Formats: sequence, C-alpha cells, structure tokens
Amino acid sequence: MTPQRVTLITLGVKDLTASRAFYKSLSWQESSRSQESVAFFQINGLVLGLFGLDALAADQGRPDAQLGTGAMTLAQNFESEAEVDAAFSKALKCGAAELKAPEKVFWGGYSGYYADPDGHVWEVAHNPFWPLNADGSLTLRDE
Repeated sequence: MTPQRVTLITLGVKDLTASRAFYKSLSWQESSRSQESVAFFQINGLVLGLFGLDALAADQGRPDAQLGTGAMTLAQNFESEAEVDAAFSKALKCGAAELKAPEKVFWGGYSGYYADPDGHVWEVAHNPFWPLNADGSLTLRDE
C-alpha cells in the first residue's frame, strides 16, 4: 500500500444539478459511473466527486453537521501565464466568482483564484519551477 496518496476528492454542494452544469461548462467530462445523487469527474490519477451537502454529512455519520467551504484550495497548474488567463476567464464565464485576478506573485510564478458556485476555492497557476508532465500532471522532483 502507498500511504501518501489521494484518490478521491469529494466536494459538498448545495445544488448538485447546478454544480454538475458548472464543471461540465468548464469542459470537464462527467464519468459514466456518476449516479443521480453523485457526480464523478476523472482527473489524471484521481477523481473529483460532487455530493449534496446534507447527503455528504449523513454519509460521514454527522447528519446534523453544517459543512462549510473555502477552507482549502484546489489548484490547477498550467504551462504558461496565457493558459492561466484563459482558464480563469473561462471559469468566470461559466459562473465562477472572481477572488483574485491572475498576477505575478512573490514566489516567482503567476496565479489567481476563483470560487465555484458553492464557494470551493480554485487556484489557477503557472509555476516556472515546477514543469508539468506531458499529461498535465505534476511530479515534484527531489533536488
């Protein structure tokens, strides 16, 4: 077993139909494994799931929990600043809320932030120190 891994990220959403539509409008392809109550999107070596907030709390064994959003950031890295700008612009056109427009940042890269319709925060970034693999995935190389 490889303990240092993530295979599935599930986001709790207020309106599953609207959230499905948002991610599809970003050109994400929903998996045929999706069900009426949960949507799955295959991304490189892991899966992003969308699940209703109440159903997610119940599934966690906390049916009365008030689940929140925005306390973490999901990120997509791109090959160039132009790709970051294009991804950010598309997200806004698809209904995302602008949090911070892409700009050059202190660590030498370029990044911006938006929130999906449920407030889940996404960073879009170009990191010139982290080259991407051919499939767009990221592998940190020890120096």
